[in-house]
Amino acid sequence: MVLLIFVLLAAAAISSDASRGQKLKKTEMSFYMHDWETPTKEENVTNIIIAGKPKTKWYILTFGSLFAYDDAITTTIDRKSTELGRAHGIYVNTALDGSDLHILVSFLFTNKAYNGSTIEIQGADRLLQPTREVSIVSGTGKFRLARGWASIETVFLDIPQSNAILRWNLTVFHY
Repeated sequence: MVLLIFVLLAAAAISSDASRGQKLKKTEMSFYMHDWETPTKEENVTNIIIAGKPKTKWYILTFGSLFAYDDAITTTIDRKSTELGRAHGIYVNTALDGSDLHILVSFLFTNKAYNGSTIEIQGADRLLQPTREVSIVSGTGKFRLARGWASIETVFLDIPQSNAILRWNLTVFHY
C-alpha cells in the first residue's frame, strides 16, 4: 500500500511538470573524461584509491578497490581542449574476477550552454568491454528530471599507471 501511494505521488509530480506546458526534450552530447591516478608532466592526479582488499595491491582490476575522482570533461580527447565541466564520483570494483565496476558519477557542467546543470549516472561498468552502457538517473538545472542512457568507450588506457580517457555519449530526456 505504501509503495502504491509513493508511485502515485511520483507520477503526479512528474505529470504536474508536463501539465505546466513543459515538453520532454532530448539532448545528445559527447565528451571525454580524463581520469589520472598517476601524475605526468601535464596532468594532475584526479583519481585516488580509498580502499581495497587487504594484503593485495590496490588497483582498478582488484575486487573491492574503491576510488574517488574529480575528472575534467572536455570536448575532445586532448586534455587542453575546451573544458565542459567536471565529473565527480566514486567507483568500486564489484566483480570477484575484477571485470566490473559499479559507478556513481555527477557531471557538473561549467560551460556556457549548461552552466550550473548536472547529470547523474549510475550503473555497472563492464570495464573490459569495448563499449558499455549505464543509466542516467537524474539531473538538475537544464537537465531537471533527466533520464536516459550513456555509452562509455575507453579511448586511452594505461592500467599499470591507472590512467584513462573515456569517451561518453549521452542521450538525455529532460524537461
